[in-house]
Amino acid sequence: MPTEDPAGILKIAEEVYGLGLGEFTPARDARAKELKGTDLAAPVRKLRKPSTAAWVVNLLVRRESEQVEQVLALGAALREAQATMSADDLRALTRQRRQLTAAVTTTARAVARDAGVRVTEAVADQVEATLTAAMVDADCAAAVRSGLLVAPLAATGVDEVDLTKSVALPAALGFTAKPRAAEPAARPELRVVPDPDADAKALAAAQERLAEADAEVAAAEESLAIVASAVDDLRARELQVAAELDEVRRRLAELETSAEEVEEDLAEAEEARAEAEGAAGSAREARDAAAGVVERLRGSRRGGRS
Repeated sequence: MPTEDPAGILKIAEEVYGLGLGEFTPARDARAKELKGTDLAAPVRKLRKPSTAAWVVNLLVRRESEQVEQVLALGAALREAQATMSADDLRALTRQRRQLTAAVTTTARAVARDAGVRVTEAVADQVEATLTAAMVDADCAAAVRSGLLVAPLAATGVDEVDLTKSVALPAALGFTAKPRAAEPAARPELRVVPDPDADAKALAAAQERLAEADAEVAAAEESLAIVASAVDDLRARELQVAAELDEVRRRLAELETSAEEVEEDLAEAEEARAEAEGAAGSAREARDAAAGVVERLRGSRRGGRS
């Protein structure tokens, strides 16, 4: 059901948030200036510029709407199904969800690059976190679908997410951004103009690309070192747990042997107790008989004296 927009603010927001990142502020200010003297001027002027990650997600929603809808639909299905899943199924589901969000993030980076914006690893992480939030939380899914994000999202699927600072307008929840094809690049007028600084510019561009490549290599090596360290720690922990498990098994075998020995000793002790109880009973009977004889003899002696 479409979101009500009696004042027309959503229509204007849809327009400006669908523009390039560098075009947002001039377009917003121009629209606010056009609306000067109306009730819409102030709300339009207050529309916040999206962060780079939010803009990338908004762009993805418009350029790859079918793929985004598949992600959101799968997220809704998984939220319904996970209540009945086993722990193993949930772990497998988590891995699949990570793979999917990583793949869609790659698509988002490509779409942004086509629009002239280079997405850094930090921004890509925020984009992936936003897509993950949309899969685990229904309100986050609605926020992503609006195409009116101003900040990236994060959600655990357990705690309620406050979206007031993440969307351009409260009415964004329930609004769906319209798909928009990429605008064809303008064909430049080709003229051969000698550039005396061409070599210097080419060298500077190559050096810049080299610096970026060096930075990406350094980041990748740092990530590799972190992951390798984690693997080493887990292997060490695996050996420790295996050793502890062997010790527990050895101790269990000892206890089982002790239990068998105690069971045998208990059986012998119960047999000895039964024999002792029989002997004690016989001794008591003999004692009682002797006591009776003594009593009778004492009675006879008392009778003879009298």
